[in-house]
Amino acid sequence: MTITVLLVDDQALLRAGFRMVLEEEPDLSIVGEAADGEEAVRLAASLAPDVVLMDVRMPKMDGIEATRRIVEQTPRSRVLVLTTFDLDEYAFNALRLGASGFLLKDVPPAELARSIRIVADGDAVVAPSVTRRLLERFAPHLPDLRQGPGATEDARLSLLTEREREILVEVAGGLSNTEISAKLFVAEATVKTHLGRVLAKLALRDRAQAVVYAYQTGLVRAGSGGQ
Repeated sequence: MTITVLLVDDQALLRAGFRMVLEEEPDLSIVGEAADGEEAVRLAASLAPDVVLMDVRMPKMDGIEATRRIVEQTPRSRVLVLTTFDLDEYAFNALRLGASGFLLKDVPPAELARSIRIVADGDAVVAPSVTRRLLERFAPHLPDLRQGPGATEDARLSLLTEREREILVEVAGGLSNTEISAKLFVAEATVKTHLGRVLAKLALRDRAQAVVYAYQTGLVRAGSGGQ
């Protein structure tokens, strides 16, 4: 199945470079290009691409605000943020607003194509080192994810089976579904099923929020690298 991609970057030369690299992949199709955030939001709404490859610093509207609007207005399109700036604030804000991944622009072409496939498949792409640095810095300031009065974290976590808790810990450690599958010796489809149940039971929106939740509740601690 072909994965459709919208390229968003204010530099035409970089867009051309990404197009050239990605069009070498038989399962990836570039359906549009945008030079700023406003155009990205409009094109995402009209084209409904599988993945939006999003720059951060752009005129008119930056990539963070564009990410927020696309996630709200075109939820079928998943956003993969690509930037030259390895700053925690950018990664944190992009993930907080619903981005499915955060990569630097010097990512090797093969890894970029792989990441697009992972995001299109509903998984997330954030390097474990980025995840840990983000949460070590921002976890104390993250919003409370508890739902409703009296819904204590211990009570909510008790809804999870032992395997579901194990999956949540590995997700918080920055592992992809494929990596969790290999580590726990279970099928990748089984990992996806368990993660879906975790999100449903804990009333969480997505994988990124599950990572935040795991740190907030103390299931995983900053600097522990997972378990």
